[in-house]
Amino acid sequence: MRLTRSLFAALAAVIVSTPAVRAADEALIAAAKREGQVIWYTVQVVDQLVAPVAKAFEAKYGVKVNYVRTDPAEVALRVRNEAKAAKVQVDLMEGSQAAAGLKKDGLVMQWQPDIVKTFPKEYVDPEGYWVATNMYVLMAGFNTDMIKPGTEPKSWEDLLDPKWRGKMVWNTNLTTSAASGFISLVLNEMGDEKGMSYLRKLSEQKISGLKVTARQIVDQVIAGEYAIGLNVYPSQIAGSKAKGAPVERSALAPVSLGATLVAALAKDAPHPNAGKLLFDFLLSDEGQKIYAENEYNPVNPNVLPKDPTVRPDGEKLRAWFMNPEGENTFLPRGMAISQELFK
Repeated sequence: MRLTRSLFAALAAVIVSTPAVRAADEALIAAAKREGQVIWYTVQVVDQLVAPVAKAFEAKYGVKVNYVRTDPAEVALRVRNEAKAAKVQVDLMEGSQAAAGLKKDGLVMQWQPDIVKTFPKEYVDPEGYWVATNMYVLMAGFNTDMIKPGTEPKSWEDLLDPKWRGKMVWNTNLTTSAASGFISLVLNEMGDEKGMSYLRKLSEQKISGLKVTARQIVDQVIAGEYAIGLNVYPSQIAGSKAKGAPVERSALAPVSLGATLVAALAKDAPHPNAGKLLFDFLLSDEGQKIYAENEYNPVNPNVLPKDPTVRPDGEKLRAWFMNPEGENTFLPRGMAISQELFK
């Protein structure tokens, strides 16, 4: 099954003119203020995005944001355990795998901010449970002190060069920004027979697997522990590069892995109105500008990314987008293959 497509055309179609959409209404704001706080389980980088969003939201509405930063699998585990104990703690949760799986379990509230009526359909669950907050295309990151820019790998085939043996790293979690995501991409693009043949060759390169976040993979590359980090976020590379870190990105031909990061409300949220208000804020023009300012690709058609080159156009940057439901199908197989080949 080939799901490769570009979101660029859909976005361009709506960015020219979008109708006015009602912002959060006064009744919702008043109810959220009475609740006084919102609990947010997030998978975003705290310093780069979560803290700036929380600060702006608190200043605007006077509602305290309490966040827990973890990975998608942990989000899902937490919510399921809380539901079993009949003591749900979270209001707004993130993570594409988490949202899709928890929706299936009946643990997600059917609610979306009004503003999503203007969004491209690729970003919005047609059944009304989740909405993407940002999209991304994963790339390779490399240490510019160890690899002269211009000589870095530019394709999957380049990764097989013996000179990179033992010098690459990726994370081993069940997420798109990991070995499981890269393997899923290869198999989708090349098919099982050719894809597995390529992956067996790649396994001979002795890629180090670390059970850490994508951000920590970038940090390892910056520190010079490894020359190349696979399947990392361009936003994290750009943020570190802007601070003087010796790191750059490379989109590997023939295709990169794209995905949307989605958010959803917990069905039995303890602060449902505050959760809705934060959800609305994340997707508003004001909230999405915070994403863009911090190197993330916004989904709101009124807000352009800081760097347009990290948004796929189907030509200069081609991407295969894995939706939340697809992640729960592709990633477990990718994880199994990773454990078999890349020990």
